Amino acid sequence: MSFSSDVKEELTEYVPSGRHCQIAELTAIIAICGRVRITETGNYRLFIHTENIYTVKKYSILLKKAFGIIGEVSIRKNTAGKTLIYTILIKNNEAKEVLFGIKLIDKSGRIREDYSLVSNLVVQNSCCKKAFARGAFLAAGSMGDPAKGYHLEIVVGNSMAGNELIEILSNLAIKAKLVQRKNHYPVYIKDSDALADFFRITEAHKSLMEFENIRILKDVKNKVNRKVNCETANIKKTASAAAKQLDDIYYLQKINKLDTLQEGLRELAKLRMEYPDATLKELGALLEEPLGKSGVNHRLNKISQIAQEHRG
Repeated sequence: MSFSSDVKEELTEYVPSGRHCQIAELTAIIAICGRVRITETGNYRLFIHTENIYTVKKYSILLKKAFGIIGEVSIRKNTAGKTLIYTILIKNNEAKEVLFGIKLIDKSGRIREDYSLVSNLVVQNSCCKKAFARGAFLAAGSMGDPAKGYHLEIVVGNSMAGNELIEILSNLAIKAKLVQRKNHYPVYIKDSDALADFFRITEAHKSLMEFENIRILKDVKNKVNRKVNCETANIKKTASAAAKQLDDIYYLQKINKLDTLQEGLRELAKLRMEYPDATLKELGALLEEPLGKSGVNHRLNKISQIAQEHRG
């Protein structure tokens, strides 16, 4: 199974004890996957359509827990015939009871024109906002393999719903962004700390531990890679400098100027020729009167300067 499926399976297993949180989670699923139909006779039909079995399971559990209702489940293949589409139907008074419970209709049964998730009474408490975030991910969320990158998204149907979800997450100190992708509006989180917070607040603790383990491993690998790259760059830099020093020394030898150098310069030049791969520190230790790295570097620069002067 994918990491995303593992998260959804874990979220399906967690059922909040408070009815208010159960209703908040139901509200998210209905807001994203639900459709309401009123028949000519004034009867209500509430449909949930989803391709995710975990959404079906959690929605059914919450319906039973919060309202004592069992929906009618039907299954069909999508037009491409590759995946199954699950539909859960509740109707008449049961549908009316649920719609009133999530504050989509008023006491008279009229659909509220000013319906807003952010101002909805069912998501005013912090615990209910967390439940809503959990339901939203179950309804339309996905998470890529964290070993490859950090990206979680919840796809909603319009920009208004996207901005409302962002505001709810913002109230939970989770920063998310909205983008338009054809006719869909993914609300996404890419920051690793925000992702960890999302798993924590939605009660996906096993997924959080797995995510943190992957994050630690990636961090260690990145540090090792940076260190190796740094050391490789230093080796290349040292090798390039040594090659330049040898080029200058052999040039002075070729024009018979090597033996005319001052004794300290001449001794160091011959050591460099004898030990082409030695570091500055190693060369300094080999001198009759040992020198530190800066002293060795100063003398080698002097040799290069003399060679450059002879080259004209």
